[in-house]
Amino acid sequence: MKNDPLPDQHHISRYCSPTRCTEDGQVTSAAFRLREVDNNALSVNWLEFLSSTDRDTQIQEIRKVLALKMKIGTNAKIAVLNIGQMRAYVRAHSPDSRNLPVLHDPLVNDPSHSGIYNLREDDDLIATLIAEVVQETYSARA
Repeated sequence: MKNDPLPDQHHISRYCSPTRCTEDGQVTSAAFRLREVDNNALSVNWLEFLSSTDRDTQIQEIRKVLALKMKIGTNAKIAVLNIGQMRAYVRAHSPDSRNLPVLHDPLVNDPSHSGIYNLREDDDLIATLIAEVVQETYSARA
């Protein structure tokens, strides 16, 4: 349901454009910086919302959704994070013990769409902390 908090044991994915990845394919903190166009939340997808519990199938579904919304860069990545681990790590390592709610924000063609809230555009440290807990990365192209 819209604005419901996602369970800490669940996972989210974030599209990371090629400009937000290193030459060897590592996701950088730039992928987790809030931009003006982000409307106060970092756009992510809730993987457990999808019909499958198999990670490969979940990533295939996310690729389809992303392809409907944007041009997928050749070297773009999909970063996967555990919600509870990300929230606890940021809370423990940020000077203000930042709480980052992750809320469901479904869109018409993207029902798993969600957002990471309580970010600001100048939150370089928070973006770095989030990047440090990326668990898995996948090519954003099939």
